[in-house]
Amino acid sequence: MYTIIGGDGKEYGPVTAGQVRLWMAAGRANLETRAKALGTDDWKSLGDFSDFAETGQTELPPAGSTPSAGAELIAEEIRARAGKIDVSSCYERSWELLKANFWSLVGATALVYVISFAFGQSSELVLGQVGGSLLSLVVSVVFLAGLQFYFLKKIRGQPASLGDAFAGFRIAPLPLLLGGLAGFVLIACGLFLLILPGIYLAVAYNFAWLLIVDRRLGFWTALEVSRRIVTPQWWRLLGLLLLGAVFALLGLIAFLVGVLVALPLVYGAIVYAYEDLCGSPQGAATVPTDPP
Repeated sequence: MYTIIGGDGKEYGPVTAGQVRLWMAAGRANLETRAKALGTDDWKSLGDFSDFAETGQTELPPAGSTPSAGAELIAEEIRARAGKIDVSSCYERSWELLKANFWSLVGATALVYVISFAFGQSSELVLGQVGGSLLSLVVSVVFLAGLQFYFLKKIRGQPASLGDAFAGFRIAPLPLLLGGLAGFVLIACGLFLLILPGIYLAVAYNFAWLLIVDRRLGFWTALEVSRRIVTPQWWRLLGLLLLGAVFALLGLIAFLVGVLVALPLVYGAIVYAYEDLCGSPQGAATVPTDPP
């Protein structure tokens, strides 16, 4: 178990060595990051510990591979440092991100939507309207997770290729499909029984897909972690989503051009909210720009 000092100067932990490796693989910590082992007061570089001295890992482990105890520690760590969602700040930063990366964000969003729509139409031709619609609804989670992951890498200042917008199919297709299926069933049951529980879950599960691809959590753990993190400020996230719906409506009024701007703006705001609450300890980087 280790406690590290993040890029913001704050202490995070104690967490397992495996979680520290997740942060290192994601570029949120490195061998120079200051840390101390549980039960000691000596701060050292991570490279001075045998657990990390020969770390050559450059890729994150498969989604769902985090052991249950480690996943619970991640949930505790997130809850311990989660701040408040600032709706206006999320949209302001998203707007700056969009201006700095306009063509890449708009292009990636448009491409994901076109391929997702084509998949839905093909599913209905093969399975019929009901079966195809249900399959398309579940698979849409995999498309959404990849697009959000692409935005997350842009926010963190990490290299992001167009292929990252479809990373859900590469990183965690099965956990995302299972999570999407479980989430939709629970939301539908909530809507059918009392309506309000379904609305609550529809908002509370918003971070589950990024938790699967970013934190490599199993689908049920991701759903529960998202719900527990969102619940204390459920109304704030609802406000962010409702404002996003307004922007999307305005985009529709302005026809295609408006939608192409509105959707990346809304997705960016949601991912900024995720990063503020669930991101790795060094926090988000300054807004990166596309190459000239």
